Amino acid sequence: MSDRIAVIGAGQMGNGIAHVFAQNGFPVTMIDVSAQALNLGRSTIEKNLDRQVTKGTLDEAAKNATLSRISQSSDIGAVGDATLVIEAATENVELKYRIFGDMDRLASADAILATNTSSISITSIAARTTRPEQVIGMHFMNPVPVMQLVEVIRGLATSDATTQKTLAFSKAVGKTPVEVNDSPGFVANRILLPMINEAVFALMEGVGSVEAIDTVMKLGMNHPMGPLALADFIGLDTCLAILEVLHTGLGDPKYRPCPLLRKYVAAGWLGKKTNRGFYVYSQK
Repeated sequence: MSDRIAVIGAGQMGNGIAHVFAQNGFPVTMIDVSAQALNLGRSTIEKNLDRQVTKGTLDEAAKNATLSRISQSSDIGAVGDATLVIEAATENVELKYRIFGDMDRLASADAILATNTSSISITSIAARTTRPEQVIGMHFMNPVPVMQLVEVIRGLATSDATTQKTLAFSKAVGKTPVEVNDSPGFVANRILLPMINEAVFALMEGVGSVEAIDTVMKLGMNHPMGPLALADFIGLDTCLAILEVLHTGLGDPKYRPCPLLRKYVAAGWLGKKTNRGFYVYSQK
């Protein structure tokens, strides 16, 4: 397969994206400034592949072939030979702007520059480059190897050719792409985060306990996970960042982040990744 993929960021989303591309035959370079993050990302991919082997959805040879297609680099210059570069760094506007400036400078002239942002404007990111027509959103869902959806988000200048190629890449890794337009939170988080925020307000106001709120949504609305457990899984800092984007970008007070959510983030209670959020998790 001639297309090479570069993924910037080896965290939860980045290693998942690298995993699905490599499993579907693409050579992938996983890039991160931290060697520790790269090694942790690779070990996460190995564990997830082992789980697939145990379940019988993948054989040992396919697992080894997948791992052989993934290389690692601490140098962002490694984007140079990629057809598609996917940025999967932290949900921070200034960081993404800086990375896209570097990607634009170092990637080949015909490369597509994609961002896995869950809420930040594709148009504003594209404006930091000299090729806004080749910039697009590829919002994978977490956990990437399991979840079927990719939100493909067109910026104001994104070309039809870039969009069609990105839809094709999404299908080539077994995902179902849904094309949406650039607006704060896109579709997924425009609907999901106000629900999570309202659950936090209900908790703050004493309408129900954490368990009560989540049980109502699981059993009453047939959600696989309650909104507070889901917030812990996403990361409360990420939830707050997305709500800030919605509130600022749309200017509607209905998107105002709940003060209790702000308090938990200030306390460092960010969910599963810190072993404490709305639930307390074991140290294991």
